[in-house]
Amino acid sequence: MSPVDFPLAGKRIAIAGPRGMVGSALMRRLATIDCEALPLGRAEADLTNQAASFAWLERHRPDVLVIAAAEVGGILANSTWPATFLYNNLAIEANLIEGARRAGVAKLLLLGSTCIYPKFAPQPIPEESLLTGPLEPTNEWYAIAKIAGVKLCQAYRRQYGANFISAMPTNLYGPFDNFDLETSHVMPALIAKAHRAKLTNAETLPLWGTGTPRREFLHVDDLADACLFLLEHYAGEAPINVGVGQDVTINELAALVARTVGWQGRFVNDLDKPDGTPRKLVDVSKLTALGWRATISLEDGVRSAYQWYCENVTA
Repeated sequence: MSPVDFPLAGKRIAIAGPRGMVGSALMRRLATIDCEALPLGRAEADLTNQAASFAWLERHRPDVLVIAAAEVGGILANSTWPATFLYNNLAIEANLIEGARRAGVAKLLLLGSTCIYPKFAPQPIPEESLLTGPLEPTNEWYAIAKIAGVKLCQAYRRQYGANFISAMPTNLYGPFDNFDLETSHVMPALIAKAHRAKLTNAETLPLWGTGTPRREFLHVDDLADACLFLLEHYAGEAPINVGVGQDVTINELAALVARTVGWQGRFVNDLDKPDGTPRKLVDVSKLTALGWRATISLEDGVRSAYQWYCENVTA
């Protein structure tokens, strides 16, 4: 067994944010291995409250903590509530990381986001791009909080010898996604809009921006599998990217969603709306070299996401 091997079998594993899209995927994945999964969400403790966070971790003393709890949203949400995004995410990360140290957590995984990288980072984006240029303004509040979380994990490693790691997943989608058009990301928003357009026989739908920015999409079940893999096989200080290594334009994604939903209309680009980052494809060579690859294709993933939406949101 190499020094980085950390078998999860028999461990008590706490998932902060267990009822969101990422957390619920992690809980489903943990159910397939021999471990005890401990949910740590709003029902268990207010993670923005230091005393409540410390008390829960001290009481339960998990072997492993995965921080999937976060205040998340798309361009509109980031622009509307910048203070909320920055404060709540900083508080959650600081409370859980320090609480984990105090409670003797053996391994911690912080889940960040590829929005931590500069707006004009080289493509595909290597982990070394962090802090080499200005951020995309439309999501800088969330990005700054996540950068602070990454650096906090690194600081705890250096000062306390803590086995705290961080992973940067690309754009996520899947079961339990947020389909609220006021706060959702592009994938669930497109699914919800196309479904409604099909029901109302709408001929056109607006699509933010030029539709030319390129984005990479990772199914949340693939992310959950990657998280368990990293917990067992990664112990590095640097954040590590998690993605599929391929991207599509927003126009191409919209066309795929329309075909999947069965809507026959057309999207019309709203050039008054922002594009955001021109391209965001991550370099996954480090994760691939460790032995992990995504297995769910975009077509299959969109199909399953739409099926979940029909069964759970529109029912």
